[in-house]
Amino acid sequence: MVIIQQESKRKPTGGMHSSYRKMRKHEMGGDAIKTTIGAAKLKKARTKGADTKIKLRQVEFANVLDQKTKVTKKAKILNVLENRANPHFIRQKIITKGAIIETDAGKVRVTSRPGQDGVVNAVKVE
Repeated sequence: MVIIQQESKRKPTGGMHSSYRKMRKHEMGGDAIKTTIGAAKLKKARTKGADTKIKLRQVEFANVLDQKTKVTKKAKILNVLENRANPHFIRQKIITKGAIIETDAGKVRVTSRPGQDGVVNAVKVE
């Protein structure tokens, strides 16, 4: 099924907008990639301009920045502790931007978008 990324089909008055053409390829959206904890699995997607985008399906490690020492280390992801995007993501162990995850380095907050960027970058939380 096609996911549509365009304005509402209804006018502010409640009436329907009449379509003047069919859907264009660049107006179509894709399914959301829900990144979980596990052995690394990725998906390559073609984007506009024939570029490629790497989407993470599963991830095992995160790049953790310690802001005090300004050192970045690779840490193993153990658990998802908090996710403001959706409370059910904690139970399903889905990682999104802003999620608080538990790693070998301690509690960290995810700063990247794993489903879009193809990497999990995080900042240590005290």
